[in-house]
Amino acid sequence: MRKIVHLIVLAFLILSLPVPAIAQESWPTKPIKILIPFSPGALTDVIARMYGVELSKKLGIPVVIENIAGAGGVTAAKMLKSMPADGYTLMFVSSGHAVNPGLKRELPFNTQKDFSGVALVASSPALIIVNANSQFKTLGDLIDFSKKNPDKLNYGSAGIGSATHLAGEYFLMETNVKLTHIPYKGVQEAVSEVYAQRIDTAFPPIALALPFINDGRIRALANTGSKRSNLLPNVPTVSESGYRDFDYRIWYGFVMRSNSPKNIVEKLANEIKQVSINPEIISKFQAQGLEPSDLYTDAFDKYIGNEIGKFGKIIKAAGIQPD
Repeated sequence: MRKIVHLIVLAFLILSLPVPAIAQESWPTKPIKILIPFSPGALTDVIARMYGVELSKKLGIPVVIENIAGAGGVTAAKMLKSMPADGYTLMFVSSGHAVNPGLKRELPFNTQKDFSGVALVASSPALIIVNANSQFKTLGDLIDFSKKNPDKLNYGSAGIGSATHLAGEYFLMETNVKLTHIPYKGVQEAVSEVYAQRIDTAFPPIALALPFINDGRIRALANTGSKRSNLLPNVPTVSESGYRDFDYRIWYGFVMRSNSPKNIVEKLANEIKQVSINPEIISKFQAQGLEPSDLYTDAFDKYIGNEIGKFGKIIKAAGIQPD
């Protein structure tokens, strides 16, 4: 009889627990979905799928990848906002996540209020490149010439508002030089135009420029990150040329609905951290010119907020009109 009473009491206690609390305690019990705001094959997609495979192994459940391309990431973010905040849906974003508030007049969500950072996992600086036969041997050469000859030089990018465009505009803003912007359909075209000596410079990611540098077709004058790259240890940073706080990187990370259960967000952040320190993942990052990052939850939220402010200033300084 005593055993029966204990069982009844236990059953009553379990039934009295809120359903979300029970669900949180047993999480995960079903597949986790990762939304990717870009098409298959993009670097964002490649990185997210690497994490999806490893997280599936660690959590013992399927991790489903869903590509929701459109509007520079707005379409996927809108979908994430509409989904339950139960810890089963993440979105893998690039730094464009922090650019959109400055580029769009109206967003169907509030980037900081509706989403919370889970983990910043990687970043890639850009390179400031010129043709191998260019008269500019150092970044100082290019800056000095441009200041003496305003508007005579130009640079190419992947299009207005793209990461490579904003890298160029950040450079102009911080160094107080003038270069004419020439937008292309992709940064690959801009790099090819530098090689063909039809434009003066460009700001591509390391991985894209590296083959041209290694075969001697273009020269890297500087790295826009906060430290030198292991892939190009002889290429100085912009900050080494006297612009102390200069730091521009394209970054990648996971976000969730802002009201997702705190314990689930923290557990996911820890699992992602374990994936990030996997030597195989680190090796794959290095091959792509990526640098591992390690900001989680609140620290990542603060970083996103700072980046929104930073990109907003660049967009305003460049005279880009929000659409």
